[in-house]
Amino acid sequence: MQFGFSQEQDELRRTVRAFLDQKSPETEVRRLMETDEGYDPAVWRQMGEQLGLQGLAIPEELGGSGYSFRELAIVLEEMGRVLLAAPFFSSAVLAASALLHSGDDAAQKELLPAVASGATIATVAVAEDSGRWDVDSVELAARRDGDGFALSGTKSFVVDGLIADLILVVARTAQGPSLFSVDGASPGLARTSLFAMDQTRKLARLEFSDTPARLVGAGGAAAPMLERTLQLAAVGLAHEQLGGAQRCLEMATQYAKDRIQFGRPIGSFQAVKHKCADMLVAVELARSAAYYAAWCAATLDGDLPVAAAMAKSYCSEAYFSVAAENIQVHGGIGFTWEHPAHLYFKRAKSSELLFGDPLHHRRVLAAHIGI
Repeated sequence: MQFGFSQEQDELRRTVRAFLDQKSPETEVRRLMETDEGYDPAVWRQMGEQLGLQGLAIPEELGGSGYSFRELAIVLEEMGRVLLAAPFFSSAVLAASALLHSGDDAAQKELLPAVASGATIATVAVAEDSGRWDVDSVELAARRDGDGFALSGTKSFVVDGLIADLILVVARTAQGPSLFSVDGASPGLARTSLFAMDQTRKLARLEFSDTPARLVGAGGAAAPMLERTLQLAAVGLAHEQLGGAQRCLEMATQYAKDRIQFGRPIGSFQAVKHKCADMLVAVELARSAAYYAAWCAATLDGDLPVAAAMAKSYCSEAYFSVAAENIQVHGGIGFTWEHPAHLYFKRAKSSELLFGDPLHHRRVLAAHIGI
């Protein structure tokens, strides 16, 4: 079991960080969060054509680079650090994982190369108005329609659902929950943007009215695929949260060094020192949980369900706590719209709830370890 990073992985981190520092400064994040699309197509193309990020963890025979989830986790950590506004998580993590674990070789060969290149933006639609992410809550219906299927119902909280070219939808059939692919331009599909606290990650509500769909994998076999996809999504999101928490810690400690009060840096005051120390402990514990979960995801280790639940639960609370303390360290300026601290705070709260809150994941963890 090796948790350290190789020279190649360290170089990947340096390359991605340099690219994101240039392409995703705060000014650009603020500009994109005000748009409906929420991303820059030119930067998205660069990510795919020059860096190959969208296909990083997709096998070479399916158009990707063939790296593991550990490399993908490094990229997600760096993206969380700068609050990248782009459909990377929905496409390269959610949709790619769903297809890779669908058991449908034909669908993988047809759909994944375009996802890997960035030519197709994809997402997964699971949750409905209840906000739950488990198959038992799925009510959207699929019925036979000639050689294919037709979907009727709604999906909500769909990440990048407004712009996705390919939507992988979990729907209910007579055989049970099944996975379907829907073209974003299909008739009978209506998409509405949802107002969210975190405007850097776009969510949408999708309404299906006899919308044409194609079955992916076997009918009634979506449950194990969805469980594995959500485990990988939880690990990926934990790394985004780690990157954001690390950046909040850096902002707070730098401000504590620079801000002079009563002739001394505020970082010399005991109360501020204690806050920064607590933030550091939270970030380092989050790092341990996230890195172990990434190793489990890369190897599909049997501990993945436990590691994913543990990482998502802890990293959610750590990020929210560190983001809140960052505002406190900054004092009045930290509460203003002009300061980036509130952007991280809103991302932290949104990410805490996405794919289930910490309490949900602790229940999952307890179930897996038998308590």
